[in-house]
Amino acid sequence: MISVIDFKNSKKSGTPISIVTCYDYWSAKIINETGIDAVLVGDSAAMVMHGYKTTINATIEMMIYHVSAVKKGLTDKFLIADLPFLTHKKGNKFLMNSVDVLMKAGAHSVKIEGAGGNLKAIKSVVESGIPVMGHIGLTPQSFNQLGGYRVQGKDDKTAELLIEDAKLLEEAGCYSIVLELIPSALAKTITENISVPTIGIGAGQYTSGQVLVLQDLLGMNKDFKPKFLKFFMDGFNQIKTALDQYDHEVKQNVFPSDKESF
Repeated sequence: MISVIDFKNSKKSGTPISIVTCYDYWSAKIINETGIDAVLVGDSAAMVMHGYKTTINATIEMMIYHVSAVKKGLTDKFLIADLPFLTHKKGNKFLMNSVDVLMKAGAHSVKIEGAGGNLKAIKSVVESGIPVMGHIGLTPQSFNQLGGYRVQGKDDKTAELLIEDAKLLEEAGCYSIVLELIPSALAKTITENISVPTIGIGAGQYTSGQVLVLQDLLGMNKDFKPKFLKFFMDGFNQIKTALDQYDHEVKQNVFPSDKESF
């Protein structure tokens, strides 16, 4: 299993880091057998697993539930857990209690969105001995303030702010930083100006690694096709075909046959 030290060493050696999201036991077992470096139990679980429109509906109870399930299927993967919406804004006691339960559920690290007013909270967690992954660019928990899901850092002013935020997160003690939905040239500049690795999602090829939602890369949502996403399989139609085949064989009395009977 890799560690936070391996994250930094990967950047030094130029070896890209691969991360996928995961929310349940059965998919965690599959990921555990792959070369994937780390797993993120994202607050995107609220959308992917519970059908909400945004990540805002994720709660600490929801995150504990999914972290616990994923951990049971992982034996040698680094596990990162998102801190859900406003967790770090409800006082240091609530923040540390939330981190505590996520770590006890099986996380090796937590991820906190944003910089600026969140730096104090990030430093508090880091100083408690808990690895923190930062996250800038499009921060889904703040999508209302950002005006929706759109590319960030497209003009000089906002680009400079993101570069500064990345430096502040590094100074606060983050061992890596997610860069979401920003121009690839800006991601390259940020990556070159900090010593910790960057993990891109919709940030081009010049980051230190990549993260994607598992269901997205498997093509499970046939209608979700943002520019940054590549389908590595046609999961929706392959599973649909299998289910239709099962349905057909049941109705035609083909399954179960003598082979599947006692």
